[in-house]
Amino acid sequence: MTYSRHVCFVILVLIKGGITMKLEIKIIEKDAQPVLSIRTRTSMADLPATIGKSYGDIISYMGTLNEYPSSAPFVGYFNMDMNDLDVEIGFPTNGKLEGKSTIATSEIPKGKYVTCRHIGSYNNFEATYTEIMKWMESQNVEMAGPSYEVYQNSPEEVKPEELITDIFILI
Repeated sequence: MTYSRHVCFVILVLIKGGITMKLEIKIIEKDAQPVLSIRTRTSMADLPATIGKSYGDIISYMGTLNEYPSSAPFVGYFNMDMNDLDVEIGFPTNGKLEGKSTIATSEIPKGKYVTCRHIGSYNNFEATYTEIMKWMESQNVEMAGPSYEVYQNSPEEVKPEELITDIFILI
């Protein structure tokens, strides 16, 4: 696999349900990011409730430490078995914090990632991931670890079409 010094990117246009989205897919390098997280298994049907409970537990625990997340919450996906998802749910921290019970100290690993910003409903992720996978194949890039979704806003705060999710796939 050959990389130039410049970031590889492409802008794609998806038309799904009459909605046009421009996707910029590129390769970036990220430093390791310390996190507090809960690693668990769940089904796709139970994922929203699992995420909500995990975020609540982690935020409550961080409050006891007088700490706050350093940026937006995430979910890491270690497989794609929709009936038995292996996920890591958490928040980035400003440094390594001690875990407690099911809340663990972890990190999002340093490395090269394919990244893309998805704007819109979570129900439309499939089309975005399909385009990312097509792009990765065209670039001879393969997954080398988990994918992460970083949620820049919340469905409790904005309309579904205004949701912003940054996707990172370790390569």
